[in-house]
Amino acid sequence: MKTFNVPIIYRSPLISAIKQQRKQQDKMKKDFTPTRLEFGPLTILLARHFGFCYGVENAIEIAFRTVEENEGKRIFLLSEMIHNPQVNSDLLSRGVRFLMDTSGKQLIPWESLQPEDIVIIPAFGTTLEIEARLESLGIAPLKYNTTCPFVERVWNKAEQIGGKDYTVIVHGKPKHEETRATFSHSRSHTPTIVVKDMEQTHRLAAYIREEAPAEGFYEEFKGQYSEGFDVTKHLGRVGVVNQTTMLASETQAIADYVRQAIQEHYQLPDDRIAERFADTRDTLCYATNDNQTAVTGMLNVEADLAIVVGGYNSSNTSHLVELCEEKLPTYFISSEEKLISPKELLHYDFHNHEELRSSGYLPQKENITLLLTSGASCPDAIVEAVIRKLAGFFGLEHLVDETAAAWA
Repeated sequence: MKTFNVPIIYRSPLISAIKQQRKQQDKMKKDFTPTRLEFGPLTILLARHFGFCYGVENAIEIAFRTVEENEGKRIFLLSEMIHNPQVNSDLLSRGVRFLMDTSGKQLIPWESLQPEDIVIIPAFGTTLEIEARLESLGIAPLKYNTTCPFVERVWNKAEQIGGKDYTVIVHGKPKHEETRATFSHSRSHTPTIVVKDMEQTHRLAAYIREEAPAEGFYEEFKGQYSEGFDVTKHLGRVGVVNQTTMLASETQAIADYVRQAIQEHYQLPDDRIAERFADTRDTLCYATNDNQTAVTGMLNVEADLAIVVGGYNSSNTSHLVELCEEKLPTYFISSEEKLISPKELLHYDFHNHEELRSSGYLPQKENITLLLTSGASCPDAIVEAVIRKLAGFFGLEHLVDETAAAWA
């Protein structure tokens, strides 16, 4: 797989050495057991896969190279390039400005842009409408494009099944930049609807089975279906794709549920299901799959708590938190700075969208085992900083360098 020129500030000697050695030992990526790091009374179990993925490294390389090669020019990002506060802060410090926030609210008027300005498309991609707006301003919309190839793969899949007269159901967060972009691309080819979770899928299945009055659909799914969507016609032949960072098990469950609803309603045997349900297979990216599977493998080991590191608005990170929360006390932090002391920390409750201050997160016992992972947009340097902070609470930070040397 291609390697990228990512700024050294995001790298970690410790994490790089561990990842490289694990890769050599497990080239087929079949071993999802965590890496065990011992720091006296503290054992840290590090997930087999975590951190920067292909799409993130690709986006970072393009964005930083664009800044370096265009000194003196005005450079804009449509919105956050990835959902990591440190990376976005570094770009802002280099003079890059955001045109919109992550919800799509305009921060800088379109009318203020000039043809010579540079606009970078973030890793989530963007809508066809925004591409057209940039083109109308004399700006080539895809000249500085960091859209993740795995996001584009979803767009291609939607176009492919749309060309065969299937309606596309997108499993994603309706307000997320990637889902907005996927919805825009898909609806240009075929009727499209977004479902955010299994609860909405149950409601959609009621319309597929004609158990709910058709007129109720338009209010219930307001803002989540394409123009001209006809609930009496467009749910008879469907395929499911997803926002690439969603929980894999949930996407599969949604696809299975829709398939079952279609099969039962039209009384189709298994060998005829393709007449009305497209085999899209999984459209999650490899990193989302690997990171989630690595967390599942990590949770098979006895531990006292889990710490997940990443941007608070990172979808893929929040799903790692969800998985950990099923089994352990879990703390979602954005950096080592959130670890105030061995007794207190600041952490994010993504369910209620608030940062909390908690005490007693490290259990009062002789030996502590802690699970650690991070999201796909989190630099390895931050994960190492978290490890150093935790080891430092026990007066053992010096062992981190010894551990890095042992893995090198």
